[in-house]
Amino acid sequence: MNKPEPAEQICAKFAASLTTGTFARLVLSAPVAKGDAPEKILGRFIMLKGVPHLSLTLRYAARDVIQNLPVASGPAWLREKLGQHFRSALLCTTARDWQFISNEAGEARLIDHQPSAKKAPAREHDQKHAGILDASARDWLEGLGLLDRDGKLRVSMADKHRQINHYLEILSHLAKECGWIGAPDSGTASSETETETNASCQRPVLQLADMGCGKGYLTFGAWHLFRRVWQQPVRVIGVETRADLVATTNRLGKQIQADGLEFVAGAIGSAKLPPVDALIALHACNTATDDAIRRGIELKAKLIIVAPCCHKELRPQLGKPEPFASVLRHGLMEERMAEWVTDGLRALFLEWAGYRTKVMEFVAGEHTPKNLMIAAIREREPFTDEAARTRIAELKKFFGIERHALDVLLSSAAKSA
Repeated sequence: MNKPEPAEQICAKFAASLTTGTFARLVLSAPVAKGDAPEKILGRFIMLKGVPHLSLTLRYAARDVIQNLPVASGPAWLREKLGQHFRSALLCTTARDWQFISNEAGEARLIDHQPSAKKAPAREHDQKHAGILDASARDWLEGLGLLDRDGKLRVSMADKHRQINHYLEILSHLAKECGWIGAPDSGTASSETETETNASCQRPVLQLADMGCGKGYLTFGAWHLFRRVWQQPVRVIGVETRADLVATTNRLGKQIQADGLEFVAGAIGSAKLPPVDALIALHACNTATDDAIRRGIELKAKLIIVAPCCHKELRPQLGKPEPFASVLRHGLMEERMAEWVTDGLRALFLEWAGYRTKVMEFVAGEHTPKNLMIAAIREREPFTDEAARTRIAELKKFFGIERHALDVLLSSAAKSA
């Protein structure tokens, strides 16, 4: 008896895995056709209204399309796709992984591997979103358009959802470093912060300002983390120049009864603010990031977080000192160096102002090249560490920089915060 063709073999193994409950996932790749055809198809087993289905994610260059197929139709669907539409398939089961590979001439082979999945994944269609954004965040996530009316994550908003989750994970770690969580009676807010307290838990009300907050994704996220997840009394102020966005976000905040959340119209450099525990400015353009840093220092914030956007101020001033001259003659390299020097100086200025700084990746590089975040926690008296001041001067001198938006801090007299 002739041995079945590789395509028939993998389809039979696919059918068996669906029947025995050992199926983990299916991936089709290496498309035959280009153009509007999907680049990849991802398949998983789900229960949809009590009926087993194969959930298929058709991944195009700029979008994902979800299709649900009855399990009984799965093997025939796979057979139709192999060879005609895709040259490669990976079937993962808890018993074995199977890899189908074919070439342009139609020659195919099937290779087996050790199983990559030890157990079958959850079968529920409505899987919980991982991370801090659980069901309690549905009202504002839906209000901001990340979820649809059924509470499902919109495919087009998946990157934004991941970004918010990652941001809140970073913020939670920084809040703990600041001593705001886990020590209710340790003086969570700075001494200059308003002293109003929540009568039920007697914890000071933390005050956070989110500068240039736009549509408020991260502002709502910060409020959700402190107020709903940690039950921490908090006042979160979103500052945005566009009055229509301020009205929209305030309306949503009122709709979901977001106590302690408000949005005001104003610019980063001039908006009226109370003393704050944390000042946040993500993706502020050019020297608006420096305005935010300056405001945070002036307001004596314990925590300052910025994620710079464009870097225009220093590039025209940037010299080409040796041994970098031969490298910086390339425009792209010069642009990158200007970004590094700009953000490096920002970190040094914060250290001069008494902060411990850390520079980290905020958004994965495949989503945006502007993925750097500077986080600073105030730990000592400002403007007293002359070594920090010297490091600023030396870096500026090396690259021939005559002025920086934060130079005003260099003339600040040594004084307590």
